[in-house]
Amino acid sequence: MARRTLSVLAVLGLSLLAASVADGRSSRSNACGARDYSYAGLQSDSKAHGVGATLVPLQTPAVSAGHVGAWIGVGGVNLGPNGSAEWLQVGFSAFPSDRLNRIYYEVTVPGSDPRYVELDSAVKAGEKHTFKVLEMAQRKAWWRVWLDGKAVSPAIHLPRSHGSWYPQAMAESWNGGVRACNSYQYRFSNVTQAHADGGDWRPLTRSVSFHDAGYRFVQTSRVPSSFLASSLDAARPVVTSVSERVRRASARQAALQTVQFTRSRGK
Repeated sequence: MARRTLSVLAVLGLSLLAASVADGRSSRSNACGARDYSYAGLQSDSKAHGVGATLVPLQTPAVSAGHVGAWIGVGGVNLGPNGSAEWLQVGFSAFPSDRLNRIYYEVTVPGSDPRYVELDSAVKAGEKHTFKVLEMAQRKAWWRVWLDGKAVSPAIHLPRSHGSWYPQAMAESWNGGVRACNSYQYRFSNVTQAHADGGDWRPLTRSVSFHDAGYRFVQTSRVPSSFLASSLDAARPVVTSVSERVRRASARQAALQTVQFTRSRGK
């Protein structure tokens, strides 16, 4: 069941980004849990060969229905060959009755169902992990997942992915179809992107941020890119150093590229 619910989220959400919230405002839904899926996060405004970040769950998850999560990833629905679903993501997840977070990665290749792989089922609040998804050196369109500096997946072929995708870092909640307002608080630190297959990691400097009703996005540093994503009922973060706002020079372009996903969510 956990695999199926997270897969549904990925289909609807991995390529979601801010057609109507490119300026960082909340969406039109005015109540937490009113939408099936709610998000808080950012997307790079340039294509890359990988994305990395350090993530920390800051509180015990409180999931009454559905799930919550925080992840980095590339690809999405309709972004594979001939409009097929194709993506790769890695991060934290939590489900009803969970008192700890889980670590997982999920991959979808054209013509196949999403595959959810759980790597750890007992991540405590405050536990820090570094995640990466990276296109392999000299193997175009072949990717691997990295956890704390170690490869944790086999080589994964994602056709036509070379130089095609915008890195994303986001937290989300699925309401389980019953308008559940789930609670989470995650810290994303040092969001980076790979400028070449195999690496050339550089700080993410240009991005589009967004948040849905019931959740907040608080940028704590522009370079290196760091932010907090949380439900509104979580303790309000204390920000000791507020950086410049997220740069949005290409926000309109990013919005146009994702308009079909916004429409699919009923905007």
